[in-house]
Amino acid sequence: MIGRRHFTIGMGALGLSACTNTFPGGTSAPAALPDDLRPVRDAGYDAWLAAFRGRATARGITPATVDRAFRSAGFLPGAITRDRNQPESSRTLEDYLSIAVSDERVAKGRAAYARNRAVLSTLEARYGVDPTIVTAVWGLESFYGERRGNVPVIAATSTLAYEGRRAAFFEQQLMAALRILQNGDITPEGMTGSWAGAMGHTQFIPTSYEAYAVDFNGDGRRDIWSDDPSDALASTASYLARSGWTRGVRWGQEVTGGGAGGTILQPQAGGPRFAVTGNFRAIKRYNNSDLYAIGVGHLADRIGGAGPLRGSFPPDANGLTKNDRITLQQRLTARGFDTGGADGVLGNKSRAAISAYQTRTGQAVTGEPSLALLRSLG
Repeated sequence: MIGRRHFTIGMGALGLSACTNTFPGGTSAPAALPDDLRPVRDAGYDAWLAAFRGRATARGITPATVDRAFRSAGFLPGAITRDRNQPESSRTLEDYLSIAVSDERVAKGRAAYARNRAVLSTLEARYGVDPTIVTAVWGLESFYGERRGNVPVIAATSTLAYEGRRAAFFEQQLMAALRILQNGDITPEGMTGSWAGAMGHTQFIPTSYEAYAVDFNGDGRRDIWSDDPSDALASTASYLARSGWTRGVRWGQEVTGGGAGGTILQPQAGGPRFAVTGNFRAIKRYNNSDLYAIGVGHLADRIGGAGPLRGSFPPDANGLTKNDRITLQQRLTARGFDTGGADGVLGNKSRAAISAYQTRTGQAVTGEPSLALLRSLG
């Protein structure tokens, strides 16, 4: 079975504008893209592409498909930058769930579940996968279709195949993307996704698309990009079913006290514990991360009507609880320092706000939260 390489959790996807501008050399890119994700001319990329054409045609890609695919593609410097600068994840489970299972994501998930209930019920009957799990994957991957990404996939995968640190992997993805185009499932202009080539409502990479994508609505195309999410949801159910999902078995559950059987996980010291099943491992075939799989499972439970986790999390390394961090963000915002929201997750905007406040008040500028900082804000 083909493993799925995962690049986002659906919280940082790019804008969705499909407007097109022309660039030097005849390349084009959606207007909403950052400048570094717009195609530019690059002599090394052009030489690589000339050699790649031979490899592609030798593997059954027609010259016409290659020509059509690369008519508006080009080198994306931002894909290289992002690939080289992916930070190691140090997010705690508490912070992860604050974002992945936010009140907004739960509310929108319940609405999306209700709106697509007929399709999801059919998929449950066909594949045996809990429809709330399918909905939760959709929610984490693209915020229920709101953030599908608008980077041209041919440009992204060819750029990373040319100069990326995982060149062989991305050339495999590029070959698969060309086969998808040749099959007629989508046009080059419609084949958009993340900077790393993950596509559609549930962010399939091209090889996973080839292996698992489904034409649910019977129109002859496996269209995971359409505003209609049916094919994408069916493809996700197909993926999970073929990854070992067992019908009628939960992903797992939070446990309190002792006596729970099976595999017990406690991703954050002092935080909640979870008893997980084989279906948890099926979710991890989609993204090999315990935090991701717990996020999907807990979001699915919340979409299905369950409440928040019962267990609590300990204070962070700075002695702050989540409520403390929310209060800190709220007080900074009230004083005119933009933290980007008050969710208790202290990211770059919150740290910049702390630094700005420290500068204005004559404190040592560290950008770090603390109980003393919280007290100084009143």
